[in-house]
Amino acid sequence: MNNKIEKNLLKTIIFTFIAISSSMILAISFFYVENTKDYFDKQMLKYKDDYYLEIKDTLKMKLRMVTDILDYNTKHLNLSQEEIKNYTIDFLSNLTFEQNSSNYIFVYEINNWEGGDNFAKMLVNPNRPDLFGKDISTNEEDGNGKKFREEFLEDIKKYGESYTRYSYKKPDSKDFQYKLSYFKYYPTFNWILAAGVYIDDIENELKIKNDELRKEIKKQILQNIILFVLFLIIALLALALLSNAIYKILKKYRQKVKENEKELKVLNKSLEEMMSNIAHQWRQPLAEISSILMLIKIKYDTNSLDFKTMDKKIDEANNVLEYMSKTIDDFKGFFSTNKEKEEFYLKDLIEDVININRNILELNSIEIDINIDKNIKINNFLNEYQQVVLNILKNAKDVLIEKNIEKPTIKIYSKTNQDSISLFIEDNAGGIKVEPINKIFEAYFSTKEDGLGTGIGLYMSKMIVEKSLKGNIKVKNSDFGAVFEISVLKNC
Repeated sequence: MNNKIEKNLLKTIIFTFIAISSSMILAISFFYVENTKDYFDKQMLKYKDDYYLEIKDTLKMKLRMVTDILDYNTKHLNLSQEEIKNYTIDFLSNLTFEQNSSNYIFVYEINNWEGGDNFAKMLVNPNRPDLFGKDISTNEEDGNGKKFREEFLEDIKKYGESYTRYSYKKPDSKDFQYKLSYFKYYPTFNWILAAGVYIDDIENELKIKNDELRKEIKKQILQNIILFVLFLIIALLALALLSNAIYKILKKYRQKVKENEKELKVLNKSLEEMMSNIAHQWRQPLAEISSILMLIKIKYDTNSLDFKTMDKKIDEANNVLEYMSKTIDDFKGFFSTNKEKEEFYLKDLIEDVININRNILELNSIEIDINIDKNIKINNFLNEYQQVVLNILKNAKDVLIEKNIEKPTIKIYSKTNQDSISLFIEDNAGGIKVEPINKIFEAYFSTKEDGLGTGIGLYMSKMIVEKSLKGNIKVKNSDFGAVFEISVLKNC
């Protein structure tokens, strides 16, 4: 996965999340607002019904208070009934329950329960002093043509009380307004007591309550929208951090894949190199077997093949085959999946590597000078260490052959420190002519002619030493040739 694809993928995730989250928030906000409006309408309707019930109860309570006063005066005042009536009329004519309010008490004295033009006399009405002491008709209509007195009279005859809605002139105003009044019959004086409230006063109170509720609802809606937006912002920040973390993980993964791919290429090249070594190692043994078989055939064709010669040549062929088999076993160990560390003697490992290359070394008269204490032990990955030594030894052998050095020699020796062991492999091929010298450890760098070298051996050796063996590898030129130094801990 390349960098552009990763970025596009992350952008797609972010934009998709933004689109989905924004849509959800808008949908939630819309439904919340709609449900809140519906809830508000229901609450206002309920509040209006409750408020009207409260108004009715208040009107009823006012008349109950008046009747309680009348009952008390009738029982306790040492006055005639007519005197008590006059006293009550004066009292009620000046009574209001609220300051600057149009609420007041008005009183009818019943003349005719059947109604008509003189069904009652108006005794108290602060709003209509012009009607005081005059007869009142049930045929009179309100501003909308409703015979309201006829309506409440019928209710009083049936129930003794009545709630009646009608339009009536409001005090200090020429306009007619709807009014809700409560009428109560007081049999002691044959009176109808009434208290009313104008609807516009009720509606004004409801409007104030409506405005208060609307403000509260708007406040709640705004608070919830702010919370939704904050949630979206926090979610976006979290997504940005998450996407950044994902991007870093993908980037790290991509780098790891590249490294593994590079290592795999190196390993494949190394395997090719190893197979080349095996093929080279087998050429001489195969030639020897071929010569043995040819000699046997010549002896047979000339009738000079005896049992002694036959046994000798068979023994020689078996020895060669045994050597070839051992070569395969040695090389097979280099690619073992067994990654367990093990303790091994350094000198024994070097001798095993030399045995693998002994035929080619002897064929080219390359002298091997080993100076290693037989008691030096290392605890590490044996196969990897052996492969590094084999690669360096092969490079030394190749450069000695290539330069046709007189008396070619490879010295292998060691130095021991308190915690580490250094192995040195030195040839007498005249040194490395590359600047800087460490460039030889780069992948695919080669000093050989085109097509004769892969440059993979030293790069792989460095990678194995540093990553697997947890050591380091260096190179320098001595007076005679190149000196490679492999340093690892005694106990890694």
